[in-house]
Amino acid sequence: MEIAINDVIEPNLIENIGNQRPVLVVEDDRSFLQRLAKALESRGFAVTTAESVADGLSQVEQSAPAFAVVDMRLGDGNGLDVISALKRRRPDARGIILTGYGNIATAVNAVKLGAVDYLAKPVDADDVVAALLAHEQTKIEPPENPMSADRVRWEHIQRIYELCGRNVSETARRLNMHRRTLQRILAKRAPR
Repeated sequence: MEIAINDVIEPNLIENIGNQRPVLVVEDDRSFLQRLAKALESRGFAVTTAESVADGLSQVEQSAPAFAVVDMRLGDGNGLDVISALKRRRPDARGIILTGYGNIATAVNAVKLGAVDYLAKPVDADDVVAALLAHEQTKIEPPENPMSADRVRWEHIQRIYELCGRNVSETARRLNMHRRTLQRILAKRAPR
């Protein structure tokens, strides 16, 4: 799918980027980072990479790019910190969050902090490009294989469990659920 930059991107970004489309990719999985960077370069982006939140923040301070693709969970922190810093430095920048742990609460938080989209891994480079270049008024197509309600519930429980420091009793209290019920849920595999 070929996307014409002038058709879908905001006019103020076109002025700033000319023929180059600078993008910062922050990802701690080195092989995925290299594949995504190569794919974005082949699609006309000038790619800068970082493997941690600290590196990403440093890159944003040096030169805030027009675009960013940031992993949610990085070894040294939360990728949303990079998106937030980018939006402070360059309000017209378009950033997307990638995650292997998709849930509604973090998606909402990502958008509140300035991300324009939230994509679940594994992700295709064409989906990343489409998300980066999509105009704000463009209606996003629903996913072909959305998460089931059981999966969304399971992801939410896992998130609260992690936030409670993997403390079953505290998690059960916050979810208003019996501790043994929670233990049974945690012992099962993730639903599809």
